[in-house]
This record gives sequence, C-alpha cells and structure tokens, in this order.
Amino acid sequence: MKQVEIFTDGACKGNPGPGGWGTILRYNGREKELSGGEALTTNNRMELMAVIEGLKALKEPCSVTLTSDSQYVCNGINKGWAANWKKNNWIKSDKSKAKNPELWDELLSLLDKHSVRIIWVRGHNGHPENERCDRLAVAEAEKFS
Repeated sequence: MKQVEIFTDGACKGNPGPGGWGTILRYNGREKELSGGEALTTNNRMELMAVIEGLKALKEPCSVTLTSDSQYVCNGINKGWAANWKKNNWIKSDKSKAKNPELWDELLSLLDKHSVRIIWVRGHNGHPENERCDRLAVAEAEKFS
C-alpha cells in the first residue's frame, strides 16, 4: 500500500464569509498542491473540504498520514464523533443537530477506502506544510472578497 502524506488547512474571511481550503499531497518525494474555495461558507466547512479533496485525489487505497490544525476535523475522526453522529441520524450527544452532515458523510466514506492516521498540529505555529496550506486557503478566500 502506498504511503502518502496529506497536509490540510481551511480559512474563512468572516465566519461565515468567503472561504478557501488548501491541501498538499506528498508521495515518494513528490508533492501536489490543491486548493479551492466558496463565496459564502464557514471555516469548519473549509477544513473538511481540504481533507475531503486531498483524499479524493488518491487514485487507489493508500496508507495516509493526514496532518491538520483543525480540532473539529481531528477530534471528529479520532474520537469517533462523526461516526456516532451518523449512527444517530446526525444528532449529537447533546441532542443538537450535527453541522455539515453531508461533508462528514463524504469524509467517512473516504476514510473507509484508506488507512488514515490523523495528526493535529497547532495552527500558525511554524509548521512548514501547515503554513503553506494556510497561504493556499487564504489566497482562495481572497478571490471572493
């Protein structure tokens, strides 16, 4: 199974507001940057989109180390929150509706195809790939400003 690294970040000018996401994929010494955005979105949606688009870019099942500065994404996966929300028809333990269920559902499906290890890093703390992803995301958000 191919070993791939994926680095992700999302950004939003206002929350909600114009947003962007950035992703770096690294395999066998080569890198590919992906990015995109939306005119009206939230930071959490952009964080999810960065992960989704990174995983969608993989053409076969891979062993992935995914690095994100989003506790929403990392905890949603690592702590099983998203899987529980789905199992409970997108209702959280406090009985409120889970946000972004369509994105979480897509992400959970992608996670089933790959072996993914999630690593959280503090944002804006000098992590080189996280800083690059942030620049990609901010540039995409600015296209809508």
